[in-house]
Amino acid sequence: MTLTPLTRPARLRPGARIAVVAPSGPVPEDRLDEGLTVLRGWGLEPVVMPHVLDEHPRFGYLGGADAARARDLQDAWCDPSVSAVICARGGYGAQRMADLVDWAAIRAAGPKVFIGYSDVTALHEAFATRAGLSTLHGPMPATVVFPKDPHTQESLRATLFEPEAVRTLGLGTARPLVPGRARGVTLGGCVSLLAADLGTPHARPSARGGLLLIEDTDEEPYRLDRILTQLLRSGWLDGVAGIALGSWAECGPYDEVRTLLLDRLGGLGVPVVEELGFGHGTPALTMPLGIPAVLDAEAGTVTLDVPALR
Repeated sequence: MTLTPLTRPARLRPGARIAVVAPSGPVPEDRLDEGLTVLRGWGLEPVVMPHVLDEHPRFGYLGGADAARARDLQDAWCDPSVSAVICARGGYGAQRMADLVDWAAIRAAGPKVFIGYSDVTALHEAFATRAGLSTLHGPMPATVVFPKDPHTQESLRATLFEPEAVRTLGLGTARPLVPGRARGVTLGGCVSLLAADLGTPHARPSARGGLLLIEDTDEEPYRLDRILTQLLRSGWLDGVAGIALGSWAECGPYDEVRTLLLDRLGGLGVPVVEELGFGHGTPALTMPLGIPAVLDAEAGTVTLDVPALR
């Protein structure tokens, strides 16, 4: 089955309520406060859900009990006064709570803006496969980068309020790893999370017809090799139209990572652009998922057919 475009939510207006949830790791309150100040400066009204600052009673890497994290996401989405939901941070834990969400209720509530990256990739995939909704692979308020990097902030702000102004995505660092142009529907995120999704009941069967946007952090080259090899051996990459590579922070010397990426992905026979400028690096572009687009490896761009938000 070839990927098809997903349902886009409406753009935000000044005064919109944006709910903050914590589906993954524990949230540092001081960092969250810094990020919320940025959102308020855009005229948004952040609503921090009740369990955002919880700590799991047994596992310090989780930001509260699985059921509580899932309830916050579902309650925020099903609140008709909320126009967008943004994850406070990544870490680990979204996979543990994804199946506790009532996805029928999510579908019934209709499209809203959903924002996050890193571990949140598991939820981007769930929104795509279980609700048919487009989402934004974008920065989160309780991360180190977001409150401090104006370029990262502006990419998200423009996507939320003026999406037609950011239809061509890419940074000056981008260059072709494998030349060419390709058309497809955007998908992706943290590549280790995509691999971890394989074999689960609601996993996307393949990236066929897609423009795959992948990045990761803190994965040594041999682990990236294992992740990419698993995606290749499983057939998940069969029929992918093109690949855009983001940042590989703390993954080892980039020359070594680059050599690995070319070794594992170059044989697919599709265009691959590297260092496009999204993910865990700085700056981090906001990348819409579920949108038809064109990848131009030589130009170092991904150009959306339509704005990310209506």
